[in-house]
Amino acid sequence: MMGTMKKPPQRELRDCISEVSALVDVRAGSPKPLGTQEIGGGVNFAIFSRYARHVRLEFFDYPEDAAPGCAIDFDSARNRTGDVWHIWVKGITSGQFYAYRVDGPYEPNKGHRFNFKKLLLDPLATANSHPPPWDFASAVGYDPSSQGKDLTPSKLDNAKTMPKCVFVNDHFDWAGDQPPRQLWSKTVIYETHVRGFTIHPNSGVDHPGTYRGVIERIPYLKTLGVTAVELMPVQEFNETSVTRQNPQTNERLKNYWGYDSVAYFAPKASYSSSGGLGQQKLEFKEMVRALHKAGIEVILDVVFNHTAEGNELGPTLCFRGMDNAIFYSLADDKRHYKDYAGTGNTVNANHPVVRDHILAALRYWTVEMHVDGYRFDEASVLDRDSAGKLLAKAPLLERIAEDPVFSEVKIIAEAWDAGGAYEVGHFSARRWASWNGHYRDEVRCFWRGDDGMLGLFAQRICGSADIYSASSKGPGSSINFVTCHDGFTLNDLVSYNDKHNEANGENSQDGINANYSRNYGAEGGTKDAGIESVRKRQIKNFLLTLFVSRGVPMLLRGDEFRRTQGGNNNAYCQDNETSWIDWTDLEKHQEIFRFAQGMISFRRAHPVLSKEQFYKDTEIHWFGPQGGLPTWADPKRKNFGCLMHEDGQRALCLLCNACAEAVDFRLPPISSEVQWHLAIDTYSATPHDLFAPGTEPLLQFPQSYLLRARSSAILLARKPQSLVEGSSK
Repeated sequence: MMGTMKKPPQRELRDCISEVSALVDVRAGSPKPLGTQEIGGGVNFAIFSRYARHVRLEFFDYPEDAAPGCAIDFDSARNRTGDVWHIWVKGITSGQFYAYRVDGPYEPNKGHRFNFKKLLLDPLATANSHPPPWDFASAVGYDPSSQGKDLTPSKLDNAKTMPKCVFVNDHFDWAGDQPPRQLWSKTVIYETHVRGFTIHPNSGVDHPGTYRGVIERIPYLKTLGVTAVELMPVQEFNETSVTRQNPQTNERLKNYWGYDSVAYFAPKASYSSSGGLGQQKLEFKEMVRALHKAGIEVILDVVFNHTAEGNELGPTLCFRGMDNAIFYSLADDKRHYKDYAGTGNTVNANHPVVRDHILAALRYWTVEMHVDGYRFDEASVLDRDSAGKLLAKAPLLERIAEDPVFSEVKIIAEAWDAGGAYEVGHFSARRWASWNGHYRDEVRCFWRGDDGMLGLFAQRICGSADIYSASSKGPGSSINFVTCHDGFTLNDLVSYNDKHNEANGENSQDGINANYSRNYGAEGGTKDAGIESVRKRQIKNFLLTLFVSRGVPMLLRGDEFRRTQGGNNNAYCQDNETSWIDWTDLEKHQEIFRFAQGMISFRRAHPVLSKEQFYKDTEIHWFGPQGGLPTWADPKRKNFGCLMHEDGQRALCLLCNACAEAVDFRLPPISSEVQWHLAIDTYSATPHDLFAPGTEPLLQFPQSYLLRARSSAILLARKPQSLVEGSSK
């Protein structure tokens, strides 16, 4: 019987899988909605294909089956409405495996690559079975032995090695879940990887490397003080797509990061602790519900700019076999693809059909999965038309910004792409925030001691008005970060002069070269106390800068306790201890963790640092070491101070010194009713580097402050406790 499960899943689905009658009841079905919908004791299946001549729906008993238990051919007159092929099948219930075959012209020169031998995933499937090691050779749509390379279709069937779609219609109890809806001014983002967060053997969780593992680490996230997790890709991808080996260990490398989507609607099956037969959808929801209960938002890193099907020599998995000419931006020679993502193909995102598909995926994750926001990988690709031209008002970006379902959803752009676009500060409509690459680079350069960075560094602290104000955007549009998944960790930023990507098997030609890093005397780990002292101080300087800057701070996982990747600045293929969080570092580097935690608390305690407006001239005053305005134009000047007014009687004084020598700052005059207290000094060791509120010591010499080499400090002006107590009586 088709659909009967002989082997129970690791965790029972809410609706157990039932048999489908051998005498299958099949009806015409409906063209809406696309994907699958349970209705009237069966399921409606609908897919888009404009140029298809024949569509077959196949049902499987097990995900590893090569032959279907049942196959249904669509009648082009009865089961087609316009460009939508549809059918209704009685008796299908949650847990049923299925996939498509689509036939049509195989004419690469005209952009068509139909191949009936290739089993295809439903582009709207909300779950895919976790496959055995994916055999991309069997999924390739052309015959590699033919002289014309991709001009002859492959006759090799790939059903056995392809994952299957899983129909899942669970009835999840959200238990009154409500999104936290944090204001941008209250948001602190923690970028992490579902697997890498807890997969290390010392993570101390019962379900390592999974959505449940994230749940188990929620108390840690609360202790740290972050308000949102930004999860690296969880849309289904093929982790075995990397075919190289680590030349140092001969270990097979993997697609660890996941920036190579196969299915836009399906959560990653291998991140489920309870099985990949549809349970991944339930477990993802459980994770979101638990994070929301803790007041933590969920932001997904989504990849809509390209797919895992690659260039003309890549596998046929979904879109290529359903309508290659519609879903992708093709070159003038339609055998080839335009490639603005640097991955082999470019999704034709502003075609109306493709645009609707992306919007449907976003609505699904928002409405069905309760996701709070999205970071769009290489979002400038989505700003291009089918010819590759950047659009003044890209239809897709405007629709995302104006869609009523997304009115309270956070939307963040990586506002650049591999085609040369760089749109930070002027990306699309006002609602779009963006990763601020200028912030990352210029903050790094200032603390490294580069010449001519003083004015730029000051702009970054103030929210980057020079970048965002021309587009009528405020500091809330600037996602500030010093490090992210792509590049050095914070520890490696102060420990390596050069990248060390030998383990990636690309002769260290991969990864960026412009790291703006410094090792301070030794490449990598060292026992030299002097070098270690400078490194710790610089890490604190970066953390202090990040959390006193207007804009939205984003912290990379593990930077709060010096996670290292051994100098690898492109660990996309390292599913091992290079990328995993080693939780013993938390105990080993408690001083850095305490400082990071304290800076997040300090930011929360002083709202002047996180307002969603740029500073007015009356709110901030700049000064040099001797008083008066800093010498902004002097390229050798590497220190300054600024006074930030919180209210009539309270102020913060920020002092920064990127020089290799100490400097004595003359402090600005303040009211006789207030006194200077020391809140933070990155030069000092714990616990004197950061003081808890109310314990800040009074300055012995209130007219000046000696700021040591490569350090920063924050002074707090407030009334003496005796005056405060007296005024309250």
